[in-house]
Amino acid sequence: MLTDPIADMLTRIRNAIWVRHPQVTVPYSTLKESVLKVFQQEGLIGGFEVVGEKYKKVLAVRLKYMEEGKSTLSTLRKVSTPGRRVFCGAENLKPLRSGLGVRVVSTSKGVMSDNEARKQKIGGEVLVEAW
Repeated sequence: MLTDPIADMLTRIRNAIWVRHPQVTVPYSTLKESVLKVFQQEGLIGGFEVVGEKYKKVLAVRLKYMEEGKSTLSTLRKVSTPGRRVFCGAENLKPLRSGLGVRVVSTSKGVMSDNEARKQKIGGEVLVEAW
């Protein structure tokens, strides 16, 4: 059993990028799927799909690379951990790296990017920072 499944997913993605794999598989959860949807909407990954049935589902994540071989994701950082939860109100969600990065926020209206949370004027738990 994993203590922090989101951190495990980010580590798998970082490791796959480091060795230039085109795809990585991650054990399925609805929260991971929501985080990957935000990554896909922001153009950080090439896409993903749910593979398998019932209890054997996995997420197949297609990684995205630029023409010169660099990944579109240079940094993935877990903000909230099981031992230290980080919450942020809508007014405190400032753009990350002058708008070049994205924060994934878990709100009462679902998991969304910090940009979307600012538009809807809602805050929540900051899960991931990526750029």
